[in-house]
Amino acid sequence: MTPVETPVTATAREVPESTTAAELLRRCEVLAGYSSMPDGLIERVYLSEEHRQVNALAAEWMQAAGMTTWQDAAGNQCGRLEGAVPGLPALLLGSHLDTVPAAGKYDGILGVLSAIAVVERINASGRELPFALEVVAFADEEGTRFGRALLGSRALAGTWDDAWWELHGEDGVSLRDAFTAWGLDPATIGDAARRPEELIGYLEAHIEQGPYLEDENKALGIVSSIAGARRFILTVTGKAGHSGTPYERRRDALAGAADAIIAIERLARSAQLIATVGHLQVFPDAVNVIPGKVEFSLDLRGEYDSERDRIWTVIQGLLDDICRQRRLRWDSVETHSAPAAVCSARLRGVIADGIRSTGDKRPMSLFSKAGHDAMAVAEITEIGMLFVRCEGGVSHNPEERVTEDDVAKTIDAFERAVLALAEQTDAPAPVGQTDAPAPAVQTEQGL
Repeated sequence: MTPVETPVTATAREVPESTTAAELLRRCEVLAGYSSMPDGLIERVYLSEEHRQVNALAAEWMQAAGMTTWQDAAGNQCGRLEGAVPGLPALLLGSHLDTVPAAGKYDGILGVLSAIAVVERINASGRELPFALEVVAFADEEGTRFGRALLGSRALAGTWDDAWWELHGEDGVSLRDAFTAWGLDPATIGDAARRPEELIGYLEAHIEQGPYLEDENKALGIVSSIAGARRFILTVTGKAGHSGTPYERRRDALAGAADAIIAIERLARSAQLIATVGHLQVFPDAVNVIPGKVEFSLDLRGEYDSERDRIWTVIQGLLDDICRQRRLRWDSVETHSAPAAVCSARLRGVIADGIRSTGDKRPMSLFSKAGHDAMAVAEITEIGMLFVRCEGGVSHNPEERVTEDDVAKTIDAFERAVLALAEQTDAPAPVGQTDAPAPAVQTEQGL
């Protein structure tokens, strides 16, 4: 009889108790308690008190894992474990700790905690790597407060736009004022930027925001690329009037917007792109008044930027036709644009090695329709991502679910990916930095 090959997993060897799947899930529960919403719902937005508290807690866990910690000039929480010699370029590991309103417990959070666990395991093993390891808990991937996603990772990538200082949240507070109130200095935002020569790559573990792994009965998958996204606020304007106005005399902005939304969905489905209208506001919003103006959002995503942009051109033509027929007018403001990001062959390869180490000999490759911090980091270094099965593909929802067994495989695969990369890497010369960067803001220790 041919012996069956049994994968050597971290659970088959002694690992720190703080790096087990059970402990990571416990930490997810702890972080879920830091929220601005009542009744057990989760919301943590950029530059809030909850943001400050989870950064401090993440710093404690990073320090316990053996890292030097600091909070950068954008409010990202960072930690570093030196390699074989101090000052080597770093492999970044991480994700985000901020959330959407009424969020789940794992989107972003599981990636940060997995990264900390991997660093702790490698530190505990005594193995010296030919690069440093850094963990970054990004501060604002979701864009919930100011309507602009990837602020933390854009700062790290050096692609911060000074026009963003004039963004305002629903509370009327500008990004600039929120920065100052939180203890950050807008004038030093450039200090958060990393140089390409300081890095050798970026790896991120994240729940899959889709059902494909579950459909194939697989715990983990390799991300091939991340969708390029463009977001718009569209305004359709007609004329408000009494609800008794005859149909032929109406200039109903809501009816026009409804036609547009259905046409956009039909077009995007036929083109195999993602188009989502997630926000709609009607003016004057009265039960017996024909709407005179409607504002709605459009989130347009595609694997290839050229096809996504071509469909946006077609959508504009559709809106022209609809508004002409209904005697309306429309305009748009683009609020976000991010190019598609392709994961490097080298990092896809080490992630595949990691997944195979857990027993899956034919890892599945997936295109990510959701955006991630890796998109911003791709501006300065190569990226790779590991997807984790999520029950039903549900995300951005309190019903997010992962299993302890899948989380255990995530940590094992992520660790093996880092070690596989180390085996392929010759130790480069230090970049002239023997310690972690000086903190722009001292991280609070304790809560």
